[in-house]
Amino acid sequence: MTSALVTAAQPVTTHGFLSSSGVEIAFLLVGLVTLGAAVVTVTTRQLVHAALWLVVALGGLAVEYLLLTAEFIAWVQVLIYVGSVVVLLLFGLMLTKAPIGRSPDANVPNRLPALGVAAAAAAALVWVVADAFRTTWIDLDGAPQGTTKVSGEILFRHWVLPFEALSVLLLAALVGAVVLSRLRNQQEQQEQGQQEEEQS
Repeated sequence: MTSALVTAAQPVTTHGFLSSSGVEIAFLLVGLVTLGAAVVTVTTRQLVHAALWLVVALGGLAVEYLLLTAEFIAWVQVLIYVGSVVVLLLFGLMLTKAPIGRSPDANVPNRLPALGVAAAAAAALVWVVADAFRTTWIDLDGAPQGTTKVSGEILFRHWVLPFEALSVLLLAALVGAVVLSRLRNQQEQQEQGQQEEEQS
């Protein structure tokens, strides 16, 4: 009888989608801003603007990590992606002499099929993530889960190969930008030489 009364007196903790702390509301608002920046990144016709909007999208992800009490991952996101990857993209744009204004190459006629494929991929990704973490709850008031030790163990134990593959991919992109800029400079010099010969 006593145990039944004690059990009845204890409050039942239920997981709600939005709490009074406002962390979930801030998470949703920052997520909407990040999603909007990502959409503008892939839809704008100005390459420099796309790179700058990518900064906003990656910065929004860093804020999301902070809200999930993963401070180390948030600062890695800022230092590596916002500080390095975007700078690498801007250097690639400058080396290839990409147009500052609207790029005619960005006007792709197959936008509707691309939009359909993107929507299907996004729906599949959302379904997989929601199904995998449906019963997983993060205790924001408990011990931090994004510490350096935990993140380092997960990264270098399970994600070493994708991490190194991404590094090689970025290096290949930078080398490709340098090669393309040199080829374009050689073509321009040859055209100028032919014009000078024709004029003489």
